[in-house]
Amino acid sequence: MTPFRVRWLGRVPYDEAWDLQQQLFLGSADHLLLLEHPAVYTMGVRAREEHLLKPSSELGADLRRVNRGGDVTFHGPGQLVGYPVMTVPGRRGGGMADTVAFVSTIEQILIDTLADLGLVGERMAGMPGVWLDPGTPTERKIAAVGVRLGRTRSMHGFALNVDVDQRWFDQIIPCGLVGKAVTSLAAEGFDLSMQQVVDLVAEHAARLLAPGRMIERQDVAWRQSPTDLSPFSRGEGAGEVIKPERGTRVRLESRRSAAGVSGGLDAGARKPDWMRVKLETGPELLRLKKLSRSLQLTTVCEEAGCPNIFECWNEGTATFMLLGNRCTRACGFCLIDTRKPSTVDHGEPERIAEAVATMGLSFAVLTMVARDDLEDGGAGIVARTVEAIHDRSPGVGVEVLISDLKGSADALQIVGNARPEILNHNIETVARLQRAVRPSAGYARSLGVLCRAKQAGLTTKSGLIVGMGETFDEVVGALADLAAIGVDIVTIGQYLRPTTNHLAVHRWWSPDEFEQLKHIGEHELGIAHVESSPLTRSSHHAGSAAAGVLSNRVH
Repeated sequence: MTPFRVRWLGRVPYDEAWDLQQQLFLGSADHLLLLEHPAVYTMGVRAREEHLLKPSSELGADLRRVNRGGDVTFHGPGQLVGYPVMTVPGRRGGGMADTVAFVSTIEQILIDTLADLGLVGERMAGMPGVWLDPGTPTERKIAAVGVRLGRTRSMHGFALNVDVDQRWFDQIIPCGLVGKAVTSLAAEGFDLSMQQVVDLVAEHAARLLAPGRMIERQDVAWRQSPTDLSPFSRGEGAGEVIKPERGTRVRLESRRSAAGVSGGLDAGARKPDWMRVKLETGPELLRLKKLSRSLQLTTVCEEAGCPNIFECWNEGTATFMLLGNRCTRACGFCLIDTRKPSTVDHGEPERIAEAVATMGLSFAVLTMVARDDLEDGGAGIVARTVEAIHDRSPGVGVEVLISDLKGSADALQIVGNARPEILNHNIETVARLQRAVRPSAGYARSLGVLCRAKQAGLTTKSGLIVGMGETFDEVVGALADLAAIGVDIVTIGQYLRPTTNHLAVHRWWSPDEFEQLKHIGEHELGIAHVESSPLTRSSHHAGSAAAGVLSNRVH
């Protein structure tokens, strides 16, 4: 029996969680997503406009219409939201899922959680959710429940008020219940962290939703350290050295510690034999170097210090980096320059298309620096380059390795409309290490980007770097998340520390472990292609992997 996967995702914009839910809903894996939302009002299929007490433009929060049951409700900081996206047992004899029984189970999770705290939560007939002191003058609602069930699959779920600003509820008639009060754990006198409440809810959800099954839980790192990490995220350096023997920096060490990672290899630690790449040159490598210089192009092969540059370039393939060589983010593993980006070169798409044609490539890979300074995040240049290659060299396949584009659905659509053969966006690491490894990005956001690309009909790809403090089981869990949303290709490779200003290598993963991950990804989780080896990078064997996946789709 497959595991029941519980994920604490932190604070996630509603639209990104919605995309993730929709894609999981189409599959067969069972997930419980636990998170907070920025302020948002949602209206279910039976919601009435008059239950908004202000015009939508004056609410001070987003308004979304969704396909769950119920009326209008609020989600925001200090509220624990849970989305069980799972296969729900049908009524006796099979057939449609038992909606009443499922809603009752969700309510029981919350009732049992409250009981652990010494509160008596109860149901009220005809009013889904959990109440305190129902039937009395002081009755008040502490948790809302609203689900959607397909024939066998569920989405949406519940919202438990932990320490939410209750003034948000004054602008609506919550759940369409006139004159009914709303409360929270904080209003009831409980001083609890969100983490404490999540732990209780996760325990009861596992017991009631997945009895007898293995529970696999992963959390994005909880914010426990008061250290200000924003300067590193802005590219202003990693902070002063505090452990010279490892080159460890204050901000990096703080993020690593918050994620539960300690220790690591010294900066000068000897690489194992399998990480040693023999220096090779050849006429094709030299020719491509000269060509990229003459066309004023930047290749990620050189900028990122890829260990496969000799192999790939001598085979006549290369990965082109768009939008310059300066990134607006400063991830803890990446060598790319983080100074202020240069202006956009609008002639770049045509020059890259010329290079692809001159080199005689059959498959081109385009990657990009993050350009948070641009309104579209750089999507327009990416799309124009794809189109220029297709126009100049019909039949040439193109893979784009994009940033998260700040989570913008519009920007992603610009890229998708160019119809690259492969849409690649890397989650880079496991949920727990996201804030340590790439503090300006997010696990849920990256999954959301891949979900949107999949929903647009694109072939999707993602990648992981290991050796930064993750466990084997965490990597398998990340692969399971990618498989559950339908990602077609995954790459897994060993982290190599670019400089002493970057995250330390926590350990070297063995070739056998990489082989195990490939087997699990392809044969147990059903991912079409997993490229996994110590020296694998996102673009390694990109053309052959794409050809295999696309060919299988045709047949």
